[in-house]
Amino acid sequence: MAEDIEITGITKEEKYRSLVPQIKGLLEGEPDTIANMANICAALKYGLDFFWVGFYLIKNEQLVLGPFQGPVACTRIHKGKGVCGASWQKNEVIIVEDVNQFPGHIACSSLSKSEIVLPVYNSKKEIIGVFDVDSENLAAFDKTDEVYLKQILEALPF
Repeated sequence: MAEDIEITGITKEEKYRSLVPQIKGLLEGEPDTIANMANICAALKYGLDFFWVGFYLIKNEQLVLGPFQGPVACTRIHKGKGVCGASWQKNEVIIVEDVNQFPGHIACSSLSKSEIVLPVYNSKKEIIGVFDVDSENLAAFDKTDEVYLKQILEALPF
């Protein structure tokens, strides 16, 4: 299903409220997880103008790069390392206002300034990876992003 993503509204919340149903529409009826992850990344990258958006999937006790949109990224991340590894280890959402202040931050790109990472779960509520979003702006992410990104991730059919 090919559709254009169109965002209306002014505030971040209004943009999410417009984008979330469109993303759910993209996912509807498509059982392939990788295809759905790829469309989520593209919709968010271009719909909200994020610097980098992507999934890291747990494979052999490492996070391995999955579908993403943005510049070249780190391929493998160990548990507890960087923001993604910390989110996996703690099994919680992590919002970082300034990545340069995060102990052990892995700088895949020097242009990334802030980040939000959310655990990704399968239908059995087991963590299978993390979803990472980066911005070129400091303090770009907050609770609004967390709420709406969780809604999008919950729409992934497993």
